Amino acid sequence: MAYKYTLPTSVSFTGKGLLGYSFGSLDQKDLEIYYVEVEKGHDVFMISKKITRTYYVLSGSGYFTINNERYPVGTGALVEVPPKVEFCYSGTMTLFVLSRPRWFSGNDTFTRLNPDVFGRDTPCAKDGPSWWTQLLRARVFGKSPVSAFLRLNQWLWNKIPSSVVIAGPMPFYGRVLHGLACLHGRRAQAFSTFFLRNRPELELIRHLADRKGAGETLKLTVLGCSTGAEVYSIAWKIRSARTDLHLVVNAVDISRQAVEFAKQGTYSLTASQLSTTAVFEQMSSAEMDQLFDRNGDHMVVKSWIREGISWEVGDAGDSEMIDLLGPQEMVVANNFLCHMDSAEAERCLRNLARLVRPGGYLFVSGVETDVREKVACDSGWRPIEELLEEIHDGDSYMRRIWPCHYGGLEPLNRHKSDWKIRYAAAFQVASAEGSAANSGEQSPAPSKGLDTVVHS
Repeated sequence: MAYKYTLPTSVSFTGKGLLGYSFGSLDQKDLEIYYVEVEKGHDVFMISKKITRTYYVLSGSGYFTINNERYPVGTGALVEVPPKVEFCYSGTMTLFVLSRPRWFSGNDTFTRLNPDVFGRDTPCAKDGPSWWTQLLRARVFGKSPVSAFLRLNQWLWNKIPSSVVIAGPMPFYGRVLHGLACLHGRRAQAFSTFFLRNRPELELIRHLADRKGAGETLKLTVLGCSTGAEVYSIAWKIRSARTDLHLVVNAVDISRQAVEFAKQGTYSLTASQLSTTAVFEQMSSAEMDQLFDRNGDHMVVKSWIREGISWEVGDAGDSEMIDLLGPQEMVVANNFLCHMDSAEAERCLRNLARLVRPGGYLFVSGVETDVREKVACDSGWRPIEELLEEIHDGDSYMRRIWPCHYGGLEPLNRHKSDWKIRYAAAFQVASAEGSAANSGEQSPAPSKGLDTVVHS
């Protein structure tokens, strides 16, 4: 029998502005205990059906909003939230949470977004989800009919040959299902990632890097770097082929915890660490030997790969990003815009494209194709046709969750007249989009808003 419990090595849940760890499993079947790290606040206001939650503030400060009344809190404060009242919390805090009884599906009703997390100008921050969205998320006897419908359709869709899903009425039906999934799903950033996730994209990055002359400098930024797998994959791919280049990499993520983890460059072979995915599953043993040194049950990224990488905490939607980092020859912004609604993703995409100097390259997969196509057409980006189809299909994870997950990637359909710009994930950015970066190759301005974690 277990009498002592320690903090788990991986998070139990992630949300926009918080990470949570669940202790257990406890012998007290009616009790659940959490350790929660809050960066901005809980993303939604909610009402509990039966659970009473007790929050103890271990460190930091903020406030709880309970029944529309604000309660400031600091280190040592205890807050009890009973069932059937609307509440949320905001601030930068570390919380110890008791939940009695344990959480169960259907207990929580989400009423509106937290403006401290999403911004006070977010259209839905005040009004909350529409009545149509609330209807789609409704539960019957604790179960979601829409979730069941989407799971069944996803199972059937994955059984259909790829040649069929782009023929006849299937593309239309797929878009209907995907639209339903986008309305039903609750979007939240996640740390799920892999090393060598999209091999054709890595190959294209290497090809473009090959255009640099011997001894030249290549400035590259990876936004939404998560736990570092993509950053190290890119650095390995370039440096393996071009040892003569001076590669300067900025790796940026909004989560301090993810950045702190990534900068260590150490990954466990036996335990899930932040990411819910097996980060090595797409690598061969030979590739692991090239990328890592082994230290017991941990793999440590080789020092020559880690060289020249700066790890930063920052928001890709920050309008001052160009001033903070300076113009970049390549910007990689993969697999985080899909976790935003369309309006927020479009705004963020337009902003981050300003980082790319005129004639530079932007890689942006893992985003709604309608959003990417609209911004690319408006901005005059030139789609890179090399390996276009291979890159589109190169991330098997995003492809196999289409159409019944909001982050799924629709099948490439050559019958569309605009298929090249719609399905391209790599673009050469025109000078009009990069005019804000038209200051040449000067060194980036000193950091004013990004929080530099380490320079190695």
